[in-house]
Amino acid sequence: MVESIIYSKNNKLKILNQVKLPLTVEFEDINNVTDAWNAIHSMKVRGAPAIAILAVLSIAVELNDQQIIAEVNGDKDKLLDRLRQKCQYLCTSRPTAVNIDKECKHLVEVSAKLAADSSVSFDSMIKQLTEYSVNLLQIDINVNKSIGDFGAQYIKSLTKKDVNNILTHCNTGSLATETRPYNQGSRLTAWELLRDNIPSTLICDSMVAALFKDKTIDAVVVGADRVVANGDTANKIGTYQIAVLAKYHSVPFFVASPQSTIDMTRKTGDDIPIEERPGDEMKKVAGIQITAPEINCWNPSFDVTPNELITGIITEFGVFAPNELQSKFGH
Repeated sequence: MVESIIYSKNNKLKILNQVKLPLTVEFEDINNVTDAWNAIHSMKVRGAPAIAILAVLSIAVELNDQQIIAEVNGDKDKLLDRLRQKCQYLCTSRPTAVNIDKECKHLVEVSAKLAADSSVSFDSMIKQLTEYSVNLLQIDINVNKSIGDFGAQYIKSLTKKDVNNILTHCNTGSLATETRPYNQGSRLTAWELLRDNIPSTLICDSMVAALFKDKTIDAVVVGADRVVANGDTANKIGTYQIAVLAKYHSVPFFVASPQSTIDMTRKTGDDIPIEERPGDEMKKVAGIQITAPEINCWNPSFDVTPNELITGIITEFGVFAPNELQSKFGH
């Protein structure tokens, strides 16, 4: 298993620069919140839970920086104000993914309680916030394992097969679409599957319909950057068209999503902000121009799959139909 985010006990934070994969495996230091914002915005780290963890850990790095400690001069309220400002800044890095907003809000809530508690010293506040941030990494690992277990069991019970052909999109799974324009499928998923010795095949995004027609695909499993109350799901651009094709070809379509990606404050997919990336990202591959420079580009990073196209949403608590989310997570 490849670790994309590494936090060491000496308060050092590193990320695997995913933009350089698969040709170069390079880790990059994250020394402060600005470094984290840039890494998230430039897509050096991807995936809604991962960017949230990086954001919170970058705050932990700053909390333990002696210069910053000197600036707040042992004042817990000043530390809280600084942390709140940093969280607001980090939330602007990628607006569609809900996890970063959720985790930053949780961190501010924990910080506010510690700041208001007279029995908690300044040093203890820093220590507890650091421990809280670091613990998110292990929680994420456990959540991912649970999602994998629930998803595998459910799909096997549905297909009555021990070995299944699964189509994925973006940075997830087994039979992977390339995922233009950023090529997360071909860059990341294919690379990870090969490293983990999982049988896999790469296809172009435009081949999905032919794949469903000519090959046996047992299910589609995609990730999510935001799932709203009615089950509508924002994920990497191209997900919606796969869901439409899966419905036509009677292929079950699943969304793998931790609870942290479920946003019960928004009712439908129309309420989800969709990030639009620069057009130049479509015009170049590895820095090489592949289109006429003057051509106009529309480059949304995500699309929204309507709930009626989704068979089930796989969480760390089980698999639920879209219309079951309100009763399960509505509180």
